[in-house]
Amino acid sequence: MKTTIVIYGSSTGTCEAIAEKIASKLGCKAINVQDLTAADIAENQNLILGTSTWGAGEMQDDWYDGLKTLQNADLKGKTIAFFGCGDAWSYSDTFVGGMGELYNGINDSGARFIGSVNTTDYKYDASEAVVDGKFIGLPLDDINEDNKTDSRIDAWISSILSEL
Repeated sequence: MKTTIVIYGSSTGTCEAIAEKIASKLGCKAINVQDLTAADIAENQNLILGTSTWGAGEMQDDWYDGLKTLQNADLKGKTIAFFGCGDAWSYSDTFVGGMGELYNGINDSGARFIGSVNTTDYKYDASEAVVDGKFIGLPLDDINEDNKTDSRIDAWISSILSEL
């Protein structure tokens, strides 16, 4: 596996805990997006980006500056995967929309995006994170479906590992 870093934005700790779990399984480090530097991006070939979803489908607040850091970096040739936390029951019309907002901010960067997930195992009404009929990354509802979180993470990591 090439150099990999997990970058997360978390307000309540849920996304942070999931980022730490993913990083541990991959044997890499996880950092808060507040601490993200251009050097972190330059030093890693693979970026795994995670955000919770707030308001009307927005990414976590710290990601607004983090997204600018990503947009100002050279992402050509990088491999990027996403994971997003959301509440599909209470916010079924914006489920993991923050992940979609993050993707939309860098989708023309020249990076290669991996880790899309079928929508069939999720109950929601709408999501900005669905592109061409699939989630652009791993959606997690640790509020209502916490019993599925670990198996979803394991299946997702298994699906992307060969591409990292």
